[in-house]
Parts: sequence; structure tokens; C-alpha cells
Amino acid sequence: MGILTVRLSEEEERVLARRSRSVRMKRATYVRMLIREEPFLTAADVLEDAARRMGDKRLRVSRRK
Repeated sequence: MGILTVRLSEEEERVLARRSRSVRMKRATYVRMLIREEPFLTAADVLEDAARRMGDKRLRVSRRK
């Protein structure tokens, strides 16, 4: 098995730790799950995924200035 090394900034490390805790997974397991996810091929796929997740309390929309 190969080893992948990724350098993260301190902020990225905190975000990864927070997200992995929220789904109750170890960080490495969470990263593996993200890597294995199927990418979106079309905008329709994105809209379908968004429709499934509507109402999920863990998701939020933020506006950056």
C-alpha cells in the first residue's frame, strides 16, 4: 500500500479535524472516504445531491465578503 503525504496549513488541519469529529471518524478514515467519493459529472448531479441534503442541520451556507 502506498503512502500519500499532504501538507496542510494550520487552518486546513483544524478544518479537517473539526469535520472528522463531526462525523465521528478518525482523520485518516475521513480523508479516505472523501477520496473514494464519486465526483459530480454534471450540474444535474450537483442539484440532485443538494436536494437529498436539504434540511441537514450539519450543513450551512456562508457568505464571504
